[in-house]
Order: sequence, then C-alpha cells, then structure tokens
Amino acid sequence: MSLRIWIWLLSLSVLWGGSFFFAKVALAELPPLSVVFCRVAFAAVALNVVLAIAGKELFRAGTPWRSFAAMGLMNNLVPFGLIFWGQTQIASGLASILNATTPLFTLLVAHFITRDERVGGVKFGALLLGIVGVAVLMGARAAIATPGVVGQVACLGAALSYAFAGVYGRRFGRMGVAPLEAAAGQVTASAMLILPIMLVVDRPWELAAPPSLVTWAALAALALLSTALAYVLYFRILAVAGPTNLLLVTFLIPVTAIGLGALVLGERLEPQQFAGMVLIGLALALLDGRLAPFLRLAK
Repeated sequence: MSLRIWIWLLSLSVLWGGSFFFAKVALAELPPLSVVFCRVAFAAVALNVVLAIAGKELFRAGTPWRSFAAMGLMNNLVPFGLIFWGQTQIASGLASILNATTPLFTLLVAHFITRDERVGGVKFGALLLGIVGVAVLMGARAAIATPGVVGQVACLGAALSYAFAGVYGRRFGRMGVAPLEAAAGQVTASAMLILPIMLVVDRPWELAAPPSLVTWAALAALALLSTALAYVLYFRILAVAGPTNLLLVTFLIPVTAIGLGALVLGERLEPQQFAGMVLIGLALALLDGRLAPFLRLAK
C-alpha cells in the first residue's frame, strides 16, 4: 500500500479506537441508549449534509429503507447498545480487544449462511486460535456471571452482530447503492429506530442534571469523528485498497483505545487480557494471510 493509504488506515484506527474512549466519557453522565441515539443521530445529520452537498438525498422514491433499517439494526443499534452497556462494566481498552474478534465471527457467520466462503484449513486454525485467545482473555471467571464477565459477553455479542452486518451489507453493492449513501442510510434508519426505545427506556428528561460540556464534546466527537468521518474513510480505503488491507485496522484499534484509556481514564488491563489480545491478533494475522510467508520460511 502507498503511504497515503497507510495514513488513511492509521487515521481510521485512531477514529474507531477513540470511539471507545469518547463513549466511556459520555457514559459517565448518560445511559447507554442515549449515547447510542446521539451517536447515530448526529452522524446522520452530518452524512445527510454531505449527501446534499454532493447533490444527492435519501428521502426520495426508491430509497431501500427496509435494507437500511436491517443494516442499521445489525451494524449500529444492537452492537453500539451492547458495547456501550458493556463499557459500564469493563474498561474501554478491553471492550476494544473483544471488538477485534469481529473478523473471526464474520468468518463463522459467512461459513453457515453463504455458499462461497467456507471455513477450512488455515481459516479453521485461525478460528480456533481466536477462540483460545478469547478464553484466555476472559480467564477462569468466565464461568461466573459477574458484571465484568457479562460486560465482556455483551461486547462479544456486538462483534457477532457486526459479523452479520458485514455479510448482509454486501447486498448494497449488488443493489447499486453508493458507499456514502449506504453509510448515511444506515445511521439515519438507526436514529429513527432507536429514538422511541431510548425515550421509553432512558427517559432522558428525568436525568438528575443536564449533560456537561465535556459530555457534549465527547458525543460530538463520537458522532462526527468516530462515525461520520470514519465511515467516509472506511469506504474510501475499501475502494482503493480492498478488504484484506482494510482488515489491518482491526489490529490497530485496540492500541488507540488502550492508550487513551490508560493515559486519560487511568484504566489498566490484566496480564491475561494482554495475552488474550496477542492470541487474537495472531488469529487475525493468520486469517489475513500475512503470516503465510513466515510459516513457509519456518518449514
């Protein structure tokens, strides 16, 4: 890849890694569903403005709102809700490591619901290694339903939801939906879906105090930087470098999240959690194909 694409890739990892930090800051004053709504609603406004500048709009005849709603449910509403709730129980860095299992779940989902992506050989080995990594990361306490363990399971559930979204989202290319329009459509549909649920569950008008300026800044960064801008960058890298190179961002996201969590929030991860992260990283590298040359040299 060229230096320009590497810069894009590193920038995307910072934007998505930062989302765990921004969410943790906002969750100090707001309940999870309110943070989800603000993230997708602000991002929807920003992306629709970008579409309008480009001379396009979503609110017209023929817009595939049903598909946008399904994608928004699997790619935004469910995973954001699970991750944000999970972050009320565990550190943001740990949530980002668990989120890095998304490609492994995608491999498993694609094996069962598609005909052209079957698990075998190296992919099966990567999947087993990733499972071991998750087991090491969660530790012996995984059998006990403590809040921390339940929070970790919630983040794994988010990764599984992302996997279903990744497989489902392939249809937009066949439908002729432009990447920017797909991004705007899914966050707009997500905002409409989450609004009534958030109002019923969170009852934001009953908050003990209005959100502080720090919380509003975290919400703005979460929506505009880690969602709207990140989606634009994501689709640009996908178009230029392809999905294999884009997978590299999965390795880099935890670095940003763990760094921000440690420097600003004072979070610390346990040794077995770092060990689990290494095993998950090796599984992703095996799945990605970048370990193949080294394995051949070792023979």
